[in-house]
Amino acid sequence: MLKHHNPDTVAPPFSRYSHAVEIPAGARWLHISGQIGVKPDGTVASGAEAQLEQAWRNIFAILEAAGMTKRDLVKTTTFLTAHAADVGLSRRVRERMLEGAEPASTLIFVSGLARPDFLIEIEAVAAAS
Repeated sequence: MLKHHNPDTVAPPFSRYSHAVEIPAGARWLHISGQIGVKPDGTVASGAEAQLEQAWRNIFAILEAAGMTKRDLVKTTTFLTAHAADVGLSRRVRERMLEGAEPASTLIFVSGLARPDFLIEIEAVAAAS
C-alpha cells in the first residue's frame, strides 16, 4: 500500500494530489510532487530566490515527515519560468540548501506554471533503506 505524505509544515495541496508518495518493500522510495515557493501559511514567497529557498524547505519538510533527509535525495527536477539569469541563482540556492548532497538533477525552462505568481517549481525523488 502506498503511503501519502502531506505534513502540516507545508501548505496543503492546491488540488487532488499528495506532496509525496512512499513506495513500500525493499528500498523505500519517496516521490515528491513539484514544490513551489509557498510558505506553510499558504502565502507565496516574493521573488525567485525566496521561492527557490521555500521550495527546498518544503522538500526538506516532506523528507523529514517521511523519516528521510536531503542525503536520501536521488533526483531533483527544477522548472524555471524566467530567463537564463535565474540558472546561476538556482544553482547557488541549490548548492547552499543541499549542503553537499549530490542528487541527479535536471533544470528546465517552462513558459508558465499553475499560477502566474509561481516562478519556480522543484520535484524530487528520494530513497532510503
